[in-house]
Order: sequence, then structure tokens, then C-alpha cells
Amino acid sequence: MSTLEVVTEAVRPDETVVIALLLAFAGGYIDAYTWIIHGVMANAQTANLIFLWVYATAGNWVKALHFVPPILAFAAGIVVAAWLRRAAGDRASAISTLIEILLLITIGILHNRLPDLAGTLGISLVAAMQAAVFTRVEGVVCSTVMITGNMRQAIENIFAVASGGAQGGTLRLSGIFFALCAVFGFGAAVGAFATKGIPDLALGIPVVALLIVLLRCEVPHQEAAR
Repeated sequence: MSTLEVVTEAVRPDETVVIALLLAFAGGYIDAYTWIIHGVMANAQTANLIFLWVYATAGNWVKALHFVPPILAFAAGIVVAAWLRRAAGDRASAISTLIEILLLITIGILHNRLPDLAGTLGISLVAAMQAAVFTRVEGVVCSTVMITGNMRQAIENIFAVASGGAQGGTLRLSGIFFALCAVFGFGAAVGAFATKGIPDLALGIPVVALLIVLLRCEVPHQEAAR
């Protein structure tokens, strides 16, 4: 389904705008946290790869190799999410969110004892699962862990409206994508403030956001089972 098509079917519980915005907030927050604490990006593996090769070409292999673990952890998280989608079907979103919450709580506990292992490996795994499981909002492809694609789609939809011939709902979709970008940035700002102010408790804030996501994903399944 293209971004210019109107979604006529019932929206899946894990594809609502509220859930996408909550996940975008958590995505921006976690990226800010890992950058400040560990000097790597949890979500933006493009940045990690660039830094890896910038330092490698300068012969600084110690700094270059610093960016390898989060890339590998992100890849592992994608594999776990793919297996989960196959094994759990419609429940994959709720189960993956529960796993993310448990991992973030564990990372928060291990932060002082095993900072590198907990931060660069654990959080990148969390980010990968979110990126692979939550891929749509109201049936349209989006990202809750980075803004590049969302910004592109928002601008394309605005252009389609301005140039005429846009289908109904195009302007609303553009607003959703702009909102995802804004909330991601807001999450990064809150993450930076909290990480500097309360580093030992900072991961509690995205856990709260993910708990809300879990409840909103799980309640429809429980109602359907009655």
C-alpha cells in the first residue's frame, strides 16, 4: 500500500497513531541515552557504520571497533524479531514489547556493573526488535526508530497535495509522518535531559512508554478471546 492510498480496513491494534508516537518517543529517547552514555547509536546503524569506517581509515582501530558490537547486536535483534513474527503471528508485537521492557529493566540494573555489555548490546537488540516488528502506522510503512523515511514521506505527501491530484487522506498522512519526526526529536531531548540528570534511572521513562504500548496491543487480544 502506498502512502497516497487511504486505509479503508480496520486499523490493527499495533498500527495505531498513538502506538507509533509512543514508540517514536522511545526510539529517540534510547538513541540519545546510548549516545551520551556509550558514544554509539542504538537505532541509527548508518551512523555507527560511518563512524566505524571513518576511524578505521584513520587507523584508529580501537575507536573503530567500538561501533561493531551495536551493529552485530542490531542484526541479532532483527533475526529474533523475524523468528518471533513467524512463531507468534499477531501476538508478535505484544510479545516483542514485553521482551523490550524486560531487557531495558535488566540493562538499567546492569548499567553500573556491565555498562558496555548492557548498553551497546542490549539496547541495540531492543531497538532492532522495535524496528522489525512495528513497521506500519494505519497500514502505511513507517519507522519509529529513525526519521529519514518518515520525513521523506511527509514531504512527498505535502508536495502531492500542493501539486493537485492527491488522494483523500494524503494531508492527514503527512501530518502523521511529521508528528513522528517531531515526537522522535522530543524523545531525544527528554532522553538527553534525563540521562544527564538521572543516569541510573533514565531508562525508566521509555519503559513506561513501552508499558502503555504493551497494554494497547494486548487488550484487543484479550477482548477477542472472550
